[in-house]
Amino acid sequence: MLRIALPNKGRLAEEALELLELAGLAPEARHTRSLQTTLGPGAFDAIFVRANDIPEFVADGAAHFGITGGDLVAESGRALETVLDLGFGKCRLAIAVRDDSSIHAAREIEPGTRVATTFPNVTRRFFENAGVAADIVPISGAAEIAPYLGVADIIVDLVSTGSTLRMNGLREIETVLESSAVLITRPGVDADPDAARALRELRTALQSVLRARDQRYLMANIPRSALPRLRDILPGINGPTIVDILNGGDHVAAHAVVPSSSVYRVIAQLEDLGASGILVTRIERLVP
Repeated sequence: MLRIALPNKGRLAEEALELLELAGLAPEARHTRSLQTTLGPGAFDAIFVRANDIPEFVADGAAHFGITGGDLVAESGRALETVLDLGFGKCRLAIAVRDDSSIHAAREIEPGTRVATTFPNVTRRFFENAGVAADIVPISGAAEIAPYLGVADIIVDLVSTGSTLRMNGLREIETVLESSAVLITRPGVDADPDAARALRELRTALQSVLRARDQRYLMANIPRSALPRLRDILPGINGPTIVDILNGGDHVAAHAVVPSSSVYRVIAQLEDLGASGILVTRIERLVP
């Protein structure tokens, strides 16, 4: 059985399991102390490990696939392929200085400036590419306090909303990288026909859930005379599907997929056309 490495705790773990369940790959065991289980109907052997270790597990062949943060993949420096951006766990790795600092861009940082970070490899590569001779100080956490303890002058840390930086008197000046959860594998794994097929099926299943999240399925009874104008209102994937209604007379049924953000406007436009029986429902999966 092919193996997939999953985060063992935190929000990343929760959202990864939720996505897998929606894709039909619910774990057989979800006990917090379980380190191994089966996903779906014997589709994968899943192991639960630290998100930081997943790039290493996949790169070394201990797991065929893995779900972890893109920032952790970048920090590992291992040769890995990102198969799919899963969209959750969004954050950015940013450079931050004290509020009273005169620095507003990375290029203004003086040579020898101490930079504290839990991402020393990514940070070092960034400053080298920027031509800044910074002194990288690796730490294990709580980077925000480093400038006040004299550990470093500047930090490079993960930022979501920026509120933690502001609470600690820090100001963001530049983004090192953008990150979100990703599905990864190692190069060449698809040379194995079984692994290639499993990866293709896994990617399709996850994509179908992600694609459906911001879409809705809409159905309505439409006067036949309004059909020429309907295409502009319900473009759908390949246009609306029109179905004759038994004893429907001068009405037909229109079905289409619409973005959830536009449902309010679409309903109003359909009513202007004389539509009735409008029904909007969520979509579990969508494969175009």
